[in-house]
Amino acid sequence: MILERPWGSMHYLDEGSGALVVLLHPLAEAGELWRRWIDELTPRFRVVAPDARGHGDSVWDGTEFSVPDLAADVAALVDHLGAGPARVAALSMGGCTAVALAVRHPHLVHSLVLADTTADYGPGKETAWGERAAKAITVPREQQLAFQVDRWFSPRFLKQDPAEVERISRIFTRTDSPAHAAACRALRAYDDSARLGEITAPTLVLVGEDDYATPPAMAKALHAGIAGSRLQVLPEVRHLSLVESPQARALASEHLAP
Repeated sequence: MILERPWGSMHYLDEGSGALVVLLHPLAEAGELWRRWIDELTPRFRVVAPDARGHGDSVWDGTEFSVPDLAADVAALVDHLGAGPARVAALSMGGCTAVALAVRHPHLVHSLVLADTTADYGPGKETAWGERAAKAITVPREQQLAFQVDRWFSPRFLKQDPAEVERISRIFTRTDSPAHAAACRALRAYDDSARLGEITAPTLVLVGEDDYATPPAMAKALHAGIAGSRLQVLPEVRHLSLVESPQARALASEHLAP
């Protein structure tokens, strides 16, 4: 499915029926990352998984964008579907987008799952994200995988499910490098930490115990800032918790159900 936006054509998956669940993917991935969870959710929900600007099958004109811009895209999609407010579950960059959505468009968010994410990458983010933006352009995508896979998955999962690791890796290597770099710059500039108190949607915060990309301290900051939120630290799990961990998906599915 396609929604035309000022920057181009936003592609999204739209499957199942029932209450609307919107899944927001991590940096340099796409909505198809969620395939396993989509198949688990669609017996009960209508599941929509958009591709962010320049990611997946979304066609992007190359203009710079911010995390609030990504949130505006999701808001436009929920409005277009006419099925909101949405149950929103999001991972990493998608989690930043979800926070920005819940802050700026609260009427569109029924409930919220924030996995392995943050409202501010903190001290040093300018240098770290600047370097990652440069590498996204200058390093061949296949050569970026070793860095990514180590962050994404625990050694146990790498051995347990190599086919899923390969599938996620293929999505990454197909991602447009300039869009990857632009998203890095958007994350470098992002900071909604002072606005977390504005989030009123029931919120579950998940984080892998061994996530060193957005470590548990960042999840604890979200939990502290969002009134009434719940926090679950997942043992022996790294960054892509909602891909790696059946426990994470079960907790998230339960939270989205009411």
